[in-house]
Amino acid sequence: MRVNLTKKDIVNSIYMQIGFSKKISETLLDDILQIILENINKNKKVKIAKFGTFILRKKNQRVGRNPRTKEVTIISERNVILFKASKEFKEYINRDV
Repeated sequence: MRVNLTKKDIVNSIYMQIGFSKKISETLLDDILQIILENINKNKKVKIAKFGTFILRKKNQRVGRNPRTKEVTIISERNVILFKASKEFKEYINRDV
């Protein structure tokens, strides 16, 4: 059984379900992902109904330690993307538990 869902799997699913060519299906998926990425970067938040919300959050510079060597290093500031699943998504995932 395959563990990861790949971009190729999604393109094949679009191809099989909608009937677009594989090239059009790939372009469609690329465009959707590009729109999401641009809006996260510009607006700091993307909400997709019944799926969840992507949030861009800035993490400040901080002190970190290597657990093996105990060496202290500075972890630089950076942006991270957080995902919060919607209520419907959580219910769907947990309905058979």
